[in-house]
Amino acid sequence: MGLVLLLILSLVVAAPLAESQVDEWHESSYGVGAEKVTRLHLYLHDMVSGKNPSVVKIADHPNTNSPGFFGFLAMADDPLTEGPEPTSKTLGRAQGLIAFASREEFTDVMSVNFVFTEGDFKGSSLSILGGNQILQPVREMPIIGGTGVFRFARGFVVAKTYWANVTTHDLIEEYHLTVMHY
Repeated sequence: MGLVLLLILSLVVAAPLAESQVDEWHESSYGVGAEKVTRLHLYLHDMVSGKNPSVVKIADHPNTNSPGFFGFLAMADDPLTEGPEPTSKTLGRAQGLIAFASREEFTDVMSVNFVFTEGDFKGSSLSILGGNQILQPVREMPIIGGTGVFRFARGFVVAKTYWANVTTHDLIEEYHLTVMHY
C-alpha cells in the first residue's frame, strides 16, 4: 500500500500544471477583460430528517446547555434548486461545514461551496464563509472566492428562510447572490 501511494504521489508531483495551460487561461475570456457582476437566485434544501438526509451531525458537545446549539458541527450536501419546491430543477449542491458558534443565539458559521452541476455555470463553484443568524428574517454572508467561471470571485449572499419545520429542523432557504468576477 505504501509503495502504491508513493508511486501515485510521484506521478502527481512529476506532472505539474503546464505553463501553457495557465497562459491559455490568462488569455481566455475568463482571465482578462472587464469585471462582471452576476446575480443568482436559488433555493437551498437543508434536510436533516428522513432516510437520506442532506445534513448529518459530525459532533456535538453534551454539556453546552445552549439555546443556540453551541458546539454542534454538521456536514452538508444540500440540493440547490431554481424554485422552492423539492421537485424544482436542480442547479447544484451546497457542500461544506456548518458549525453552531454562539452560546446565546441560533447562529451558525458556514463554510460552504455552491457547486454548480447544471446550467450556464456548470463546473464552477462559489465559496461562502460567514455567520448565518438563522432566526433573523434576512441574513448576509460573504462570497470569498470561486472556481471556473467564478475565478477571482467576491461578493455577498442575502439569505432568508423560505420554509422551516421546527420539529425536524428541515428548512428551505432562499438565496440571492451578487458575484463580482472576471
